[in-house]
Amino acid sequence: MERSREGLEKALSEIPVLREEFHKDVRVLGGDEQLNQSLEKAGRVSDFLEFSELMCADALHREESCGGHFRVESQTDEGEALRDDEHFAYAAAWEFNGVGSPESLHKEPLDFENVQLAQRSYK
Repeated sequence: MERSREGLEKALSEIPVLREEFHKDVRVLGGDEQLNQSLEKAGRVSDFLEFSELMCADALHREESCGGHFRVESQTDEGEALRDDEHFAYAAAWEFNGVGSPESLHKEPLDFENVQLAQRSYK
């Protein structure tokens, strides 16, 4: 799977439109006298829309290719994933701050004592 700046920016522009349309048009059948699975499923869809926006924001922010995260803008001349360990050697956790508010990036540095980071080739 490959990603590009253009595709990620397109997704980030389309997700809020989908979320607004979903919230405007969703119809939840059933009542409040028992467990309402329709309400539970609608809540999951809403959560997935928020989560997809965070995933795209993270993928756009991470301007490198590493493992399953292949950015077309970040590859070697041979088409291999080009890592950027200087700028992206951390574990990232994104915080959703509400619709219309920018997300927050929390970083935890990765320290490698027994393994040396290196460019890999899968050929």
